Amino acid sequence: MIKFCIKCGAELKLSRLEEEKRLVCPECQWVYYENPLPSSAALVRNKKGEVLLIKRGKEPGKWKWALPSGFIEIYETPEKACLRELREETGLKGEIVRLVGVYSQKSLLYRNVLIIGYEVETRGNLSPGSDSLEAEFFSLDKLPDIPFSSHKKIIEDGIKKEKR
Repeated sequence: MIKFCIKCGAELKLSRLEEEKRLVCPECQWVYYENPLPSSAALVRNKKGEVLLIKRGKEPGKWKWALPSGFIEIYETPEKACLRELREETGLKGEIVRLVGVYSQKSLLYRNVLIIGYEVETRGNLSPGSDSLEAEFFSLDKLPDIPFSSHKKIIEDGIKKEKR
C-alpha cells in the first residue's frame, strides 16, 4: 500500500472524497486512485473448433489451464499486449479478429483485474513459451478446470458470438 505522495513526498491521509475513502496528500492535494490492473486475453480456436489453453507457469493460477493472457504494458495497446502474450506463451503469431468483451476479475494478489478478451487467428508452430508449461487445444466438451471466471466467460461469449 502506498503511504507517501508521489508528487511531493508528504504522508498521505485517508479522506472522504467523491463518496469514497481515498488516500489524499494534505500538502498538494494529489489523490491516490486505486484502479484495476489492465490485461488482455486471446481466444484462439483451431479448424476443429477447439480452444487453445496454456498451463500457467507463474502465479496466479500456477499449474492451472487458462487462455493465453497477461498484463498490458504502459507502452502497449490492449491489442498489442494480447498478441505479445500469445506469442510469448504459445510461440504463435496472431491477428485480432474481434473484441469478445471486457471483464472484471477479483484477485487475491492484485485485488481487481480488468481483462479485455479478443478472438485471434493464428499462424506458426505451437510451443509453450516463457510463462507457460504447456500449450494445447481442447474440445469444448473436454475443457480442463480453468480457475479464472473471466476466461471461462470469454470462451462462453466468444462461442455465442460465433454462432450468430
